[in-house]
Amino acid sequence: MGEILVGTCSWTDRELTGSGWYPPGRRDAEGRLRHYAGRFAVVEVDATYYALPGERNSRLWAERTPDGFVFDVKAFSLLTGHPTRAALLPDGLPADARDPRVLDEVWARFAAGAEPLREAGRLGAVLFQFPPWFRPGARAEDFLERTAERTAGWPLAVEFRHPAWWRGEQERATRALLTRHGMAAVAVDMTQALPVSVPPVTPVTSPRLSVVRFHGRSTAWGTGSKEDRFRYAYQDAELRAWLPRLRALAGRVERLHVLFNNCCGTSAVRAAEAMTRLLGRPADGRPVPA
Repeated sequence: MGEILVGTCSWTDRELTGSGWYPPGRRDAEGRLRHYAGRFAVVEVDATYYALPGERNSRLWAERTPDGFVFDVKAFSLLTGHPTRAALLPDGLPADARDPRVLDEVWARFAAGAEPLREAGRLGAVLFQFPPWFRPGARAEDFLERTAERTAGWPLAVEFRHPAWWRGEQERATRALLTRHGMAAVAVDMTQALPVSVPPVTPVTSPRLSVVRFHGRSTAWGTGSKEDRFRYAYQDAELRAWLPRLRALAGRVERLHVLFNNCCGTSAVRAAEAMTRLLGRPADGRPVPA
């Protein structure tokens, strides 16, 4: 029976840092992380989607967190087919994902930046979140195969934003595809009222890891501002409905990461606190025995 680790998709979100959740004396970079890591066992690093990770930061994160705490690192935008500004690339490289020279350099920089976490045993997963236009098909399968080759030995989690991956007969093919590459499927909780809504299926495609990301249930998903998309406060009843599925997932993998992405003010940390309470979190905030 695997462990359940609960956390949020950021600990440095501007609205969170200004909300008062971090107490006086814990509002600098080191204090925030130490405070967060004393309450949760996992966090997602979303900053690495917007800029390549740096070795120094990764080393500091490892030093400032206790044994057992892990970071899920979000893959850099260029590596998942998202638009990327050239200014974010090293040495003036063009933002051209089709150029092998560019890809080789970006992959190398990303791997080097995350390596201190892996060396310290703090790398929980590398999250590849693909854009809504990344649809099932031969091109997508080829992309995933090349990604698997580049990341051999890494703990990988994959989130699809196009709902077709998990609908109808495609669901079985998607499971098989991710299983073949050893990639953990990411289940999501989001509003089901939109054509772009990803269904809340909970596939297991890796014996090592499963990930569930709670995005909130705002109907502004895909149309509103970032704040509109993620402004949602989960109620206990909504979280409680997930408990049987979470425990079933934990029964099939070594570790289950439960992450709240409704990062608007204190909504994510409050939801993570509520979920760990419902699961029966130990008093020291360590991983929850399933």
